[in-house]
Order: sequence, then structure tokens, then C-alpha cells
Amino acid sequence: MLVLDVCSSTGLEDWSPDLLKARVYERILLDLILGDLAPGARLDEQSLAARYQTGLAGVRDALGRLALEGLVIRRARSGTTVAPLDLVELRQGLEARALIEPHCAGLAARHATPDEAAALRAIFDDGEAAARDRDLPALVAMDQRFHAGVARASGNLALARILIPLQHKAARFWVFSFNSATTEPELMADIEDHRRIAEVIGRGDVEGARAAMMRVLNVSPEAVQRP
Repeated sequence: MLVLDVCSSTGLEDWSPDLLKARVYERILLDLILGDLAPGARLDEQSLAARYQTGLAGVRDALGRLALEGLVIRRARSGTTVAPLDLVELRQGLEARALIEPHCAGLAARHATPDEAAALRAIFDDGEAAARDRDLPALVAMDQRFHAGVARASGNLALARILIPLQHKAARFWVFSFNSATTEPELMADIEDHRRIAEVIGRGDVEGARAAMMRVLNVSPEAVQRP
């Protein structure tokens, strides 16, 4: 089973990754990102409980958290649906990440423990195999673990709580745009760009970490300058 390992990055003590509701949340989240739960689809709690072989309480807790993140929409009397893919929201989310995530990477370079830095370096160990096989679930899981790990290593949980939902939404669009035109060399280059972030964080290179994250986000230094 693929593991996203994002619950431990939020600083929410009642969402420990060891709890059943956290595991259910991550399984639903992965299916939302991959489009297995399609935009606009109605989510029936009983069906989800059967799908993930869990209880209704865990499903309800997970859907409540996903609603707070804007990944599902819950309305009285009309139930829960998967949030649509909104291009305006995507653009605004990317602008927010361009401001926040390079700073987070710089903080991680300053504060990451040796174990955290080593964990970041190890996340893409199977990246080449996933790229060759075009294993989209594995690539998504690696990417989410990596960005959540950087957020956690920053030591700033307020930033992590902002960033992680934005990363989830961006991943949905990346999966949506993934097609036969996405080449293996492109995937390999993206993996190397992520490894570069881990390397400079491990060296404690604050400015290098910021620059490496901006490269992954495909933004220029000018784009993140405040007016």
C-alpha cells in the first residue's frame, strides 16, 4: 500500500499518522489526487467505508478534514462531492507556494536534523524505476512525502499547515495534465531537481535550498519578490 506520510507534518496531535482516521484520510487523499475519485463525483460514506474497509467514523473524520482543505465539498442535505479542478484556484495556489515554499526550504536547511535530511534524500530512491514504469501513484506518493517532509523539517508548523493543502491541490492538476506527452527524461529531470533540494538542505545551504525549490516550482527569483 502506498503511503503519503503527510499527517505527521500538520502539527495536529489528534491526527497522528498511527491513527486509523489518518490512514483513511491518506488513502482517500491519494485517490482524490489520482482522479480515482473524480471531480464532481458524489461521495457516499457507506460506499467509502466499504471501499477502504473501515468504519463510518473514520470516513467522516477524513472527509471533514478534506473539506477543510477544499478537496471535497460538504453541503447539508446534498451530501459530499469531490471539489472541481478550478484553474483560478490553481493559479492562486501556485502564487502562494512561490512565496512560501522556498522560504520553507531555506528554514529546513537551517533547522533539519540529520535524520530528516537523510529521510528527504531517501524518498526518491525508487524514482528511476517509477519513471521508467510511468508509475503515477508511486511518483505522486514520493512527491507528496517529499514536500510534506520539507515542510516538517522547516520547524514552522504554521507554514506547514498552509503549504500541505496547496501541495495536494497542485498534485491533482499535475496528474490531470499527465499524458503520453510526459516523457521519461522529463520525469527523471524532475526527480533530480527534488534530490537537489534534499542535498542542499542536508548541507545547511539556506540560499541554495531556496533556489532549488524555486526551480522545482518553476518560478524565477523576481516572481517571489514582494512589492
